[in-house]
Amino acid sequence: MKYVLVTGGVVSGLGKGVTASSIGVLLKACGLRVTCIKIDPYLNTDAGTMSPFEHGEVFVLDDGGEVDLDLGNYERFMDIKLTRDNNITTGKIYQASVGSVIDKERKGDYLGKTVQVVPHITDEIQDWIERVAMIPVDGKEGPVDVCVIELGGTIGDIESMPFIEALGQFSYRVGPGNFCLIHVSLVPVLNVVGEQALDDNVKGKLSQFCHVPEQNIITLYDVPNIWHIPLLLRDQKAHEAIFKVLNLQGTTKEPLLKEWTSRAEICDGLHEPVRIAMVGKYTGLSDAYLSILKALLHASVDLRKKLVIDWIPACDLEDATEKENPDAYKAAWKLLKGADGILVPGGFGNRGVQGKILAAKYAREHRIPYLGICLGMQVAVIEFARSVLNLRDANSTEFDPNTKNPCVIFMPEGSKTHMGGTMRLGSRRTYFQIKDCKSAKLLAKPFALCVIRYGNRTFIDERHRHRYEVNPDMIARLENAGLSFTGKDETSQRMEIVELPNHPYFIGVQFHPEYKSRPGKPSPLFLGLIAAACGQLDTLIQGSGSQGNLSAKLGNGIAMEKVYQKGTTKPAKVLSDGLYSYCNGVQV
Repeated sequence: MKYVLVTGGVVSGLGKGVTASSIGVLLKACGLRVTCIKIDPYLNTDAGTMSPFEHGEVFVLDDGGEVDLDLGNYERFMDIKLTRDNNITTGKIYQASVGSVIDKERKGDYLGKTVQVVPHITDEIQDWIERVAMIPVDGKEGPVDVCVIELGGTIGDIESMPFIEALGQFSYRVGPGNFCLIHVSLVPVLNVVGEQALDDNVKGKLSQFCHVPEQNIITLYDVPNIWHIPLLLRDQKAHEAIFKVLNLQGTTKEPLLKEWTSRAEICDGLHEPVRIAMVGKYTGLSDAYLSILKALLHASVDLRKKLVIDWIPACDLEDATEKENPDAYKAAWKLLKGADGILVPGGFGNRGVQGKILAAKYAREHRIPYLGICLGMQVAVIEFARSVLNLRDANSTEFDPNTKNPCVIFMPEGSKTHMGGTMRLGSRRTYFQIKDCKSAKLLAKPFALCVIRYGNRTFIDERHRHRYEVNPDMIARLENAGLSFTGKDETSQRMEIVELPNHPYFIGVQFHPEYKSRPGKPSPLFLGLIAAACGQLDTLIQGSGSQGNLSAKLGNGIAMEKVYQKGTTKPAKVLSDGLYSYCNGVQV
């Protein structure tokens, strides 16, 4: 087993995750099998209880692991399927669970020794890495060739020190030729706007003072989209430098990235826009909806459209904002009414819920393509009950525990005392109830490859993360009024997909389809939203695949494009993949 460690210095947020993912892509293109491990030194057991403002989105794996968003980058870039153990935290190493250091100490496994950071914590870290690195993540049997390890945070952080020590020991443990260190750092270049390639003089100075061969200093500068990052690594012979350290020279082939290059170039050349209104709670931080942005991008690139995101804080659509901040209210509604499609993502807490309900109402009444995810599905049901069934106080018990018409209720198996790991998490099965509904048609297309037939029933497996569900006691009334629950779980009591049959595209899902979207395999439901927003849904459903059949022709990757703020013509902060964002005054 070969190991590649990626660390970061100077400041956080330099792009270690994209670098680690791109290295994985490059090594795979050279014919190697690759896995990834992300180390997060924080004390949390996992990312499940962390605010999106604190750490970006929570990414959910098939096994229900709530992990750092960088594991989503790994899965998307390399088209692999990771486990919760591929994310190591300080909390996991220490916590009083089976196999942890505290558990071993309580059982007496250390035979009376004083338990210390060195060697007990550092040994546990090394054992964890060695064990998880052997788990195949690409659907093939047997151990992989290379494990890329990303150490989160910045070198010098006090919480990182046990991991740095452990990894230093680990390099000796695995021996010469089996461990390669890649350090990502910020090199300021004065009097220049934007990042640029380092010249030979700068590389020479870095080489002299850092004791790194000049040919091993790689520049990752601003690019039109981040599909170009693996190409930058290839062009600067990063793979050759890695193979030299790992003694892999002569055992691998030159990287094959033709499809990757094609996708990057296609993304650069898109110009026909499709506008999607993102009505959410965390619109000030795009990382809170990272997987949704990627999924929208995958679909829009597949259909040869330039994705334009209109960020709309859900609160700004509410009546209270009209009184307190009329300008923000008018701007929010102007963006919503100008959108080609509306997406309401998941979220927790009462803030902004009424705004999300109003967005669903506008989409339903004005026949605007709508996709509701998790809470986005629940608010669509609540709005329908209020407007069509005339149940004015219809609500979720999450927001009004005393409502007389609870459309959404707390799931019986959930915990109201412990937040971490107590939701309905991970891959769960959804059975289609109606064969000719839009969601079933989309998910059954050749480009979807995710519907499985079981007798006369078809089902899909998607990842979940929720505590509340649509009230089964309300289903008959809702369906009699015209709402169609086209997907249910194996008991037929838990609603998974809801649609409005006579609407151009109005779909809500309890699961999170964005987690399994890939650049070469867009999520069919996101593909349907973009197609409907472009007036191409019928063609998509009736045809043999997406426009240009890009899914079948191109490789995997994720793009980054410059983002422009409303009312300006110069680039704002680069934040997302292959999309333009009109932020309505929201700094992102």
